[in-house]
Amino acid sequence: MRLAGARVLVTGASSGIGAATALELSARGAHLVLSGRDEEALAGVAARTGGRPLPADLADGTVDRAADLAVRAGPVDVLVACAGEGWSGPLARMSGGTAERLIAVNLTAHVQLTRLLLPGMLERGRGHLVYIASIAGVVGVREEAVYAATKAGLLAFAESLRYEVPGIGVTAVVPGVVDTPFFARRGRPYTRRRPAPVPPERVARAVAVAVERDHAEVYVPAWLRLPARVHGAAPGVFRVLARRFGRP
Repeated sequence: MRLAGARVLVTGASSGIGAATALELSARGAHLVLSGRDEEALAGVAARTGGRPLPADLADGTVDRAADLAVRAGPVDVLVACAGEGWSGPLARMSGGTAERLIAVNLTAHVQLTRLLLPGMLERGRGHLVYIASIAGVVGVREEAVYAATKAGLLAFAESLRYEVPGIGVTAVVPGVVDTPFFARRGRPYTRRRPAPVPPERVARAVAVAVERDHAEVYVPAWLRLPARVHGAAPGVFRVLARRFGRP
């Protein structure tokens, strides 16, 4: 799909990967609708990209309204589901409300948003769906069980959709550690030397290329495909290695 002239809805556009993606897609000529919780930051991204700001908290049950507002100015050609939250710590110490919010923002909201936007794409015979997952959803991560589960669900959702939406592109982007405010917000900063965080602009470029070239799955950085394949082919071996080398 050509991004020039396409209408793109980006969730989580007020910071991090979402903001970087908005800037990248704008530079390629896309017309943007930008969703995010931080109204001030979202307005700044909208001003830089010419996008239409759509302040929304995807955990508050207003996904239907957000979808309706997004399509009022015209059909949405591309959905880029960037919005996501994290939480780090032992599961036994996590409050029920925290778990519910992570599931709502990371998974449920994007399932619902897709359900609302997909009929229009199918009717027009064109469109693209992009889901920002995580390597955590592929291999699991200690003390991030709920976050990893939401991202695994997003990956399974994308994979399943590919079988039932002919003519519609579906991409799962699988980043590793990205240099965004995510880690501070999850309650524990990233302190490992390796792997080094990649800039969000690198993920944003991967999103743009995936839409233009119709890639089904993209790892950022690309070497993450190796541990993902090891986990899939020899999960027992992977777990031994993860226990040995997976702590700071």
